[in-house]
Amino acid sequence: MAFHSSAAPIPLAPPPGPGAFRRAHRPAGASRAGAPGRGLAAHSPPSPDVVVTREQGKNAKLVAALEKHNVRSLELPLIQHVEGPDADRLSAVLRDEHFDWITVTSPEAAAVFLEGWKAAGSPKVRIAVVGAGTARTFDEVLQSNDGSLEVAFSPSKALGKVLASELPRTSETACKVLYPASAKAGHEIQNGLSARGFEVTRLNTYSTVPVHDVDPQILKLALSAPVVAVASPSALRAWLNLMSRVDNWSSSVACIGETTASAAKKLGLESVYYPATPGLEGWVESILEALGAHKQSSKPQSVGDEHG
Repeated sequence: MAFHSSAAPIPLAPPPGPGAFRRAHRPAGASRAGAPGRGLAAHSPPSPDVVVTREQGKNAKLVAALEKHNVRSLELPLIQHVEGPDADRLSAVLRDEHFDWITVTSPEAAAVFLEGWKAAGSPKVRIAVVGAGTARTFDEVLQSNDGSLEVAFSPSKALGKVLASELPRTSETACKVLYPASAKAGHEIQNGLSARGFEVTRLNTYSTVPVHDVDPQILKLALSAPVVAVASPSALRAWLNLMSRVDNWSSSVACIGETTASAAKKLGLESVYYPATPGLEGWVESILEALGAHKQSSKPQSVGDEHG
C-alpha cells in the first residue's frame, strides 16, 4: 500500500511473478491489505486527489501517468485474482481440441491463458483480443515463439459485445471459439457469438474476490479523495461495500470504460466519468475531468451567483 505524490513518489511494490495470483488469497508480499508504508507512519501525507484500486502491482502505469499532471494517487487494491473452477481444464482442452479463435478480453485472462497454453505444449492458436492492454500481455510470447500463437483480431471498439458482433468467421461451417473468462464475466460474448452461429466453449479460468481487510488509516485517507478510479465492476462493488461502512460518501467515480461505467450507473451512482474508448489514456482524461468538475464545484460562489 503506498501513497503517491508528484513531489516525492513512493514506488509501488513489484508485481507478483507469473501465476502468483492463482495460488494466493492476498497480494504477494503483504500480510494485510491496506497496511500503511513507512511514509504514512512517519508523517501524515496530504489528502490524495484520486484512489487507484487495481490489484496489487498493477497500478504503476496509471499512477505514473497521473503524476505527469501533478495528480496525487493513493493505492488501495480492492480485488484479488484467484483460480477459477475451470483452470485445471484449460491445458487439456487446448491439447485435445482445435479452435478457430481464442477470445481473450483482459490482461488477467491473457496471463492465465498463457499458463495453460504453455502447459499444453504451446499448440497453434489464433487469438482475438479486447483492448491494447490485453494485446500487450502477449508481446513477450510473440517476440520469442515460432508463430504458433497469433494475435489476429481486435474489434473496432474495446468492448466484448463489439468483439462478438465483429469476430470474422473462418468458414461457412461450424466455427469453434474458446472463451477463457472470469467466472464473474457477463454472457455478452458467448451469447453474441452463438447468435451468429459460432460454437463457443467457455471456461471460467479465474475469478476475482474483494479485499476485505483494509487498514483504517488508509481507508480514512481514501475517503478524503474526490475521485476513485475503478477498472472493473468487481472493483466498483468492492469499493461500494467499503463505503457502506461510512456516511455521506459523495465523491466521483472514474471508470476505465463503458462496461464498468454502466455497472456504476445501475448501482445508483450519479457522478460517473469514463472515456469513449477504454484504455489508460482515456482513463486518465476521465480522472482529470472528474477532478476538474470537483474543483469547479468547490469554488465559493460569488454574490452574483447566489442571487442570480
